[in-house]
Amino acid sequence: MTTVAPSPNRPLQDSHGRTISYLRISVTDRCDLRCRYCMSEKMTFLPRSALLSLEEIAIIAERFIARGVTKIRLSGGEPLVRRDVGELVKRLGRHVGRGLDELTMTTNGNALAQHAEAMVDAGIRRINVSLDSLDAETFRYITRYGDVDRVTGGILAARDAGIAVKINMVVLKGLNEDHVAPMLAWCVAEGLDLTLIETMPLGQIDEDRADRFVPLPVVFDRLSAQFPLARDSHRSGGPARYWRVEGTQTKLGLISPLTGNFCETCNRVRLTTEGVLYTCLGHDDKVDLKAVLREQGVAGLDAALDGAMRTKPARHDFDIDAAAPAVARHMSVTGG
Repeated sequence: MTTVAPSPNRPLQDSHGRTISYLRISVTDRCDLRCRYCMSEKMTFLPRSALLSLEEIAIIAERFIARGVTKIRLSGGEPLVRRDVGELVKRLGRHVGRGLDELTMTTNGNALAQHAEAMVDAGIRRINVSLDSLDAETFRYITRYGDVDRVTGGILAARDAGIAVKINMVVLKGLNEDHVAPMLAWCVAEGLDLTLIETMPLGQIDEDRADRFVPLPVVFDRLSAQFPLARDSHRSGGPARYWRVEGTQTKLGLISPLTGNFCETCNRVRLTTEGVLYTCLGHDDKVDLKAVLREQGVAGLDAALDGAMRTKPARHDFDIDAAAPAVARHMSVTGG
């Protein structure tokens, strides 16, 4: 990979006065699990010819760094299933401390044990791991194929390698809402953080999301009766609000797009595995950066980014009771 050297440029600011400092990149729409709230069991994935190359991802990411983005998260799908993704991690990791404050990843944990040391060497110091239950049977049901022991083993391997691990848990009515307290207790015991997430209406799945929706204020009230929770000023750069379990290092985060809209402080945009930039998770406003890069080169990216900022919506319009999802695309395509 040849490096495109970032040069000083004006920051990215949308028409609502919000500065964009956080880029999420889906490096693949493929995943080795099929979580029920995320994907249909029989998914049709994109052909390799439709994807950005890793070189193109790096070039686009470096233009964002040049325009003031200080945090990049690699996601998917499952980013660790993409061949040679470690080369992309190493290249972007060279910018940490030189324009980029943090390079992170969201993963399902299946391959963490074998990749943890290389991730540290490449500059990753913090990751999110999707884990919706510690119960083996429930975990397998939610993910359709998952082995919870393999995932927890990978999590502890990453922690022991020096990576700060935050567990992402989507709370689902009738499936895992009674598993939240045991998950938080495990995180306290293992020195991990936990973020709870409300299910979001993205992409057509095999179930009705309204049947699984649990408002996080209800979950928080239950946890408050069992754990000493104190409000924490920590900010990760994303939408979560944090509390700390008193007497421990464990932080509890809440991401509540339906019961606690956080759009007024949105600092994020998302680049899909096809090279399409979405300025809002819940809208279809987009710019095809792959086409711009291939037709106009790096010089064309800045104008495209400026145009995207002008169309970024003020907020999403998620409605869990709507007859159809807010957008047709799955989270795995957009990047979690």
